[in-house]
Amino acid sequence: MTKHTEFLAGERPEDVLFFLHEDAVSNPGALAEYADEVEDGHVLVLPGDDGRSAFQSATGIDPMGLAQQAMGTEGDIHDDLTGAVCPVAEEEPESDHTTRFVFAFAEEQNEDVGGLYAEGDVVHAYAVCACGERYSDKWVVGE
Repeated sequence: MTKHTEFLAGERPEDVLFFLHEDAVSNPGALAEYADEVEDGHVLVLPGDDGRSAFQSATGIDPMGLAQQAMGTEGDIHDDLTGAVCPVAEEEPESDHTTRFVFAFAEEQNEDVGGLYAEGDVVHAYAVCACGERYSDKWVVGE
């Protein structure tokens, strides 16, 4: 089982995951020993602080800043965290809507908080589109 599949199964709550589209990576060979290669790019799963630093180094984007910017716009991020559907794609069909980056973390089930969090571990995902749009999605692991 890869770190990617373990993360998706909710087995790596201390880690963060990020997807880098192949067009957004200048030296994909440098990721070979750290990343899982997927159809359109690479997925890295790293311990929390290291993962946030690595994401910022790779993308030039502060992941916590991304989360704040993206929270106001809901999108549809694929449940394998390797792509998404940009929420403005239909309004701007002439633009490139390739998902350049996805950053995600999981929050463990917390019945005291209620709502989604009472149902199970929750994945929080944030995406950056080639058009510049930043958006978010969240769901209960396994649903």
